Amino acid sequence: MKMKWMAALAPLVVASNAWSQNLQITITNLTQGTYFTPLLIAAHSSDAVMFRVGQYASPELQAIAEVGDISSMGTLLTSVSANMVENPADGLLAPGESIATTLENLEGNDYLSLASMLLPTNDGFVGLDSWMIPTEPGTYTINLNAYDAGTEANDEIVNGAGAPGEPGIPVAPGMDAGIGGTGVTSTEDNTLVHIHRGNLGDDDPNGGKSDLDNTVHRWLNPVAVVTIVVN
Repeated sequence: MKMKWMAALAPLVVASNAWSQNLQITITNLTQGTYFTPLLIAAHSSDAVMFRVGQYASPELQAIAEVGDISSMGTLLTSVSANMVENPADGLLAPGESIATTLENLEGNDYLSLASMLLPTNDGFVGLDSWMIPTEPGTYTINLNAYDAGTEANDEIVNGAGAPGEPGIPVAPGMDAGIGGTGVTSTEDNTLVHIHRGNLGDDDPNGGKSDLDNTVHRWLNPVAVVTIVVN
């Protein structure tokens, strides 16, 4: 059975900081040609997670990773009294761009997580998994990897797929994808959340295996950096 969202029916008693923390958070897209869909950033307690590497993606994570929909994950985070910021960039975060936001009054929510789909990918996302917020005030920097949700084959075909479970990539925001690709693969061997292999791409804008450009849409981890000021 696939593991679903991990949230207790009654809040767990967890150790919390003796004072109410505030976070100033800046996220920078480090890629050359990959966009981040609306970000979901949350401080939460230890009884909830957005994702876990090596476990099956929840339907809520699948919605983020395949179509960039953060609404259902936001609903779950609200149900466990998380502090949240939804879509701080007011849309896509383009390559090389940064967005700054804040989370305030975090008493009892001692872990920080975030997720956002990578476009153009089939089910790739940038994520931070339950980083324990330091009690010591200061500035902290974390490099973020790209993950594969394991829910869809990485066919690299841009076809406007608009719902979880539909094969293909919704869109290439930079309008720099090709057409006529036959598909890199039709299967996904690793169906657990794992480090993304990166886009393969090719150099044929009117055919080949992939609709993605191997000079634009490939990346190496990390794909983002987040700077967190704890005060």
